[in-house]
Amino acid sequence: MALSRVCWSRSAVWGSAVTPGHFFTRRLQLGRSGLAWGAPRSSKLHLSPKADVKNLMSYVVTKTKAINGKYHRFLGRHFPRFYVLYTIFMKGIISIPPFANYLVFLLMYLFPRQLLIRHFWTPKQQTDFLDIYHAFRKQSHPEIISYLEKVIPLISDAGLRWHLTDLCTKIQRGTHPAIHDILALRECFSNHPLGVNQLQALHVKALSRAMLLTSYLPPPLLRHRLKTHTTVIHQLDKALAKLGIGQLTAQEVKSACYLRGLNSTHIGEDRCRTWLGEWLQISCSLKETELSLLLHNVVLLSTNYLGTRR
Repeated sequence: MALSRVCWSRSAVWGSAVTPGHFFTRRLQLGRSGLAWGAPRSSKLHLSPKADVKNLMSYVVTKTKAINGKYHRFLGRHFPRFYVLYTIFMKGIISIPPFANYLVFLLMYLFPRQLLIRHFWTPKQQTDFLDIYHAFRKQSHPEIISYLEKVIPLISDAGLRWHLTDLCTKIQRGTHPAIHDILALRECFSNHPLGVNQLQALHVKALSRAMLLTSYLPPPLLRHRLKTHTTVIHQLDKALAKLGIGQLTAQEVKSACYLRGLNSTHIGEDRCRTWLGEWLQISCSLKETELSLLLHNVVLLSTNYLGTRR
């Protein structure tokens, strides 16, 4: 009765009439809400189905984020190189569609050569994949030799024309050129027509493929990349010459040879050290203006290495 008088008095103050039916409904609602708020939790009381779903979804999302965070910390702590590749790959195109990030591991398993660095390759995969990459760059070797033959008439010096013709003939006959055969052409590669800035666009693209660099860029960008790449190798050669080849392990020697154009996966360690010594002797004899010869040396010195020697 006290509650009813309070409600009737409030309705009088607000200036609105309250019907007994409406009062009964409001009293029932107040009773239910008080029971729901004040009563202790029990198995017989539930929230609405929508609230249950929201709470469940919130719980799942929170747990998923926590597990994902632990997983990322585990990868970053125990497999740092793989984690860098994983994060880059996750932030790229594959992670854009919902739940597509779970395809990363499947794709890495199916395409290890394209998606994994060589440290995660098996020994057999390393041999097979390096053979594939060398086959790619070897396809451009005849094309580069043909470009060298085409520019021979453009060389003003008769002696240089003869040396370049002789060198191309030896390589086409399967003869491995000697060091002095290559160094005799230093002047030829320092300016027109075989300086890096004077090379034709197709010639530059072929050299890019021989260095395992993309050839699908405008020629000015390709020239810049080739000069940068060759300059880095030249600096590494000087440092390696000071250190000494004897300080390198067998794997380091093979990796250094492969970087410079020789398929060292099927060549013995002694032969690799001999070839790397020839490369360093040529590289350390060149000036910065003659680095186009070092760039072509990837083809000249690596071709027919196990073939006939002069």
